[in-house]
Amino acid sequence: MKKIGIMGGTFNPIHYGHLFLAENAFEQMNLDEILFMPSNNPPHKINKDIVANEHRKAMVQLAICDNPHFKLSTLELEREGITYTADTLSILTKEQPDTEFYFLVGADSFLNLQNWKDPKIILSLCTLLVFERDKVGNDIMNKHLEYLKSTFPGAKISLLHMPTIQISSAMIRDRIANRKSIRYYVPDEVMTYIEKHQLYSAIAKE
Repeated sequence: MKKIGIMGGTFNPIHYGHLFLAENAFEQMNLDEILFMPSNNPPHKINKDIVANEHRKAMVQLAICDNPHFKLSTLELEREGITYTADTLSILTKEQPDTEFYFLVGADSFLNLQNWKDPKIILSLCTLLVFERDKVGNDIMNKHLEYLKSTFPGAKISLLHMPTIQISSAMIRDRIANRKSIRYYVPDEVMTYIEKHQLYSAIAKE
């Protein structure tokens, strides 16, 4: 069976934190590749500051182009309406029945997974790979892991241990809005693209 990881998100913009986490998951779980899957209309992020799909797609492609086991997937960008993870996994498993999928999530999403649409379907179609964060204690993470496994029998969940990278897309957008450098926050190609298209610079300061 081929082993494919899925890293979803708005990637608004993609940054080194995303790449670092994906590479570590690739190594720790011995995956064959990781799909970077920009979301079209995520249910949890109704945000006017999300730039156009074409820009987010282009930035992801620029960020991963030099890594042979990172691939861009436009599956969610091509779908209309709100994109739900359960639906995405259902499509993928139908199209690739000989593949094991591993869905990458952060601690915050993991602790809220039971409130997602069709969590039973999600946990039946993939192995959940969870990035731990320093601010969330191991006791909390392990307790929630046991809760999900008892609530959804057969759920496959792995907690990944790795250093925390304190970079977020919101932080980058704020730095741009405040005319601060984003060098070393994002790949140079992404920074050049953002500057060329003047992305995020019009975001009002909060």
